[in-house]
Amino acid sequence: MRIGGGRARGTRLRAKGGRGVRPTSTLVSDAVFNSLAPRIAGACVLDLFAGTGRLGIEALSRGAREAVFVERDPRNAALIRQNLAAAGLSDRGVVRRADALAAAAAVEGDRHRFDLIFLDPPYGRGLAAEALRRVAAGSVLAAGGLVIAEGHWRDDPGEIAGLARVRTARYGETAVWVYARAAGREEGA
Repeated sequence: MRIGGGRARGTRLRAKGGRGVRPTSTLVSDAVFNSLAPRIAGACVLDLFAGTGRLGIEALSRGAREAVFVERDPRNAALIRQNLAAAGLSDRGVVRRADALAAAAAVEGDRHRFDLIFLDPPYGRGLAAEALRRVAAGSVLAAGGLVIAEGHWRDDPGEIAGLARVRTARYGETAVWVYARAAGREEGA
């Protein structure tokens, strides 16, 4: 698994962490980041269910200002730190060992909001829909920000109160759903 673009392009990332890690495929990662290209520079990124950290590290490599990685498994959290170091991006990434669902509503201690939030939970458990509901109810998504959820196409999270789906794409068995704040849900509305 390699970084597909930006400053750390071609850097090989380690993928063997704790159990249940399923790194995002190169096809899906490239498609997602090509569609997000105009939004990445200077973005503040939250990578929930981070696993290997591939999505957040790819965003950093392509110009994101900072990324917070939330991963519960200590082996995966250590793997993310190693991958950040290998990519030369340790200074812009923070790894937090925490439950991703709890962090979806509020990343403890953070006062800023995130322009891009990546969700890549284990498939088949309804975690994407639950994390999206918590993001919608919380304060972590910046005005104009996007939430990008990945999962098996059968795990479609559907409509989420407070969020509007703006795009859906399918890559074989994998689907990507992109959400933004629903109209009238922005701060002050």
